[in-house]
Amino acid sequence: MAVSWAGSGLPPAARRRVAEARRSGTWSSALSTGEFASIRSVGFEPVGQAMGSAVYHVGRAGRNWGFYDCLYLGAGFALAAAPGPVALSGADAPSKGLVEVLDEARGAALGRLAAECTALGGDGVVAAELTMAPFPSQPNCLEFKVIGTAVRARGDVRSPRPFTCHLDGQGFAKLVSAGWVPVELLVGMSIGVRHDDFGTRSQALTWHNTEVGAWSELVGEVRADARHQMELQGLRRGGDGIILASGDLRIMRQSCVRASRMGSEAEDHRAEATMVGTTVARFQARAGRPPTLAVLPLGRRGERLSRRLAAMESSPYGDPAERRRLAEELTELGDQG
Repeated sequence: MAVSWAGSGLPPAARRRVAEARRSGTWSSALSTGEFASIRSVGFEPVGQAMGSAVYHVGRAGRNWGFYDCLYLGAGFALAAAPGPVALSGADAPSKGLVEVLDEARGAALGRLAAECTALGGDGVVAAELTMAPFPSQPNCLEFKVIGTAVRARGDVRSPRPFTCHLDGQGFAKLVSAGWVPVELLVGMSIGVRHDDFGTRSQALTWHNTEVGAWSELVGEVRADARHQMELQGLRRGGDGIILASGDLRIMRQSCVRASRMGSEAEDHRAEATMVGTTVARFQARAGRPPTLAVLPLGRRGERLSRRLAAMESSPYGDPAERRRLAEELTELGDQG
């Protein structure tokens, strides 16, 4: 039976998942064995998988000339030689409205992920994977989806709001062991548009090896703006630093929307940069180095020693002292290895 949903709180499907998990008393996760053991080693337990998603319609029209206006006053004039600006979303270009819509969609998906984590009794989500993709059969709609494993700290102290991070189990355990905690998964986005003016076209079509300065400027400013937007998000969340997960840069050639209104076929280049990371905060100052996570390899020790000894004996550069040590250790191990 269909259940109506006003868009706030948990979606009906998420409520059913949480109710089933509570009824059965079991949990599921996408953690590997090593991740599970690492999370437990720092006092956390998985309580179930959590997911948040949001589908947003993205309008095609922006301020004045559209989201992708290059802001070049000489657009439409073939011999306009004056260098054009980089219309940057972070500098209040028309594309700023599009970035704000995308950030709102990210926030909605993360909010629903955190709500499901809380409903499961978790304190945060690890190994969170964020995807942004066109909605099937509706190219002007985008789906933002984030999924990860909700975990709960052993003890009575609860976090005021669930954390979200891209770190896997081992990475999360190392972070906590070093006296840091994740705060929130962040996405820094920037869009820049640069008109292909006469100088740019000349550099791009010359027979000589030369830098196309306008395009270098475009990608440099867009990457820097995406990083800056992520830093601002981290500061607003109270983080002390950011651990970067991934970065992506897309370059597209497009008809200049400003020039096309003047009957010109001039073109622009558009760059879209996206950076994903997790802001972290320090909760404990350590005087010494944090302890390492113990990893116990599986298999017989004697077999591993034999392989190392054989490899050393076959090499003309093997250390005689190390060879003797391995042989003695293998002898002492005897049938117990």
